[in-house]
Amino acid sequence: MFLTAVNRELKYAQTVLVQMMSAAGTGYCFNTKRGRLREKLILRKHDPFVNKHVLFFEKKKIRSI
Repeated sequence: MFLTAVNRELKYAQTVLVQMMSAAGTGYCFNTKRGRLREKLILRKHDPFVNKHVLFFEKKKIRSI
């Protein structure tokens, strides 16, 4: 039973931690997770500097989780 559990372990991370940057140009950013095989994220969230909902684009990959 122990050997089957070892064989099922993942060889690579399934999720990636990415940095999201505001499209409003305020420099506000936050970190979020996405699946490793998914396309780059585009989210609509609140930007506190302009006090509105704006688009956030994936800027860079921080690390694998």
